Amino acid sequence: MWVLEGLRQVLQNYRTGDLFIEELPPPVLRPGGVLVRTACSLISSGTERQKVNLAQQSLLGKARERPDQVMKVLSSFKQEGFLNTLKKVRNHLDQPMPLGYSCAGEVMEVADGVDEFQVGDHVACGGEGYANHAEINYVPKNLCVKAPDGVSFEFSAYATVGAIALQAVRQAGLTVGERAAVIGMGLVGNLIAQLLKTAGCSVVGVDVDDFRIRMA
Repeated sequence: MWVLEGLRQVLQNYRTGDLFIEELPPPVLRPGGVLVRTACSLISSGTERQKVNLAQQSLLGKARERPDQVMKVLSSFKQEGFLNTLKKVRNHLDQPMPLGYSCAGEVMEVADGVDEFQVGDHVACGGEGYANHAEINYVPKNLCVKAPDGVSFEFSAYATVGAIALQAVRQAGLTVGERAAVIGMGLVGNLIAQLLKTAGCSVVGVDVDDFRIRMA
């Protein structure tokens, strides 16, 4: 029987870019999902560094990086006026943002009608806004998968990133003996290269970073 009290979660102030750990109420179990106590949470160095760097930029810098959001602000300005739009923007920037999208842990509670999982199952979880850097997460059942027997939480936490790499290989439609070029040898790029080699392809890795090339 789990006792749900407060939980710690990594959050980011989008206005300043500051990262902090906050004590929050536990998430509520909702229909169609499970509550998972996190054992390991993967830090995606590329995606999350990009978010942190963006948050640390000035308003002008944020606007340059996210022109889609600028269009939303302009649309709101036309419909609601300057003051209301300014208030909405400030509220959005001050709202703490969760980080993380790939983790692994143990199922604590299961919603009615969810038959795929049981309390105590070891699972890998994915999805921005769900598989957060938090002690406990609510995760929809379609964003969870049971970890195979003998696979550690540390390895299971890579499942989402591995799925992204595998999808890239599938979309490329390469077959045994073909040559493949992987442009960008970060975490996902290295996983793609390993999958392609395992599939019998000849792989060339391309990157401007000498360290990543040496690692590959």
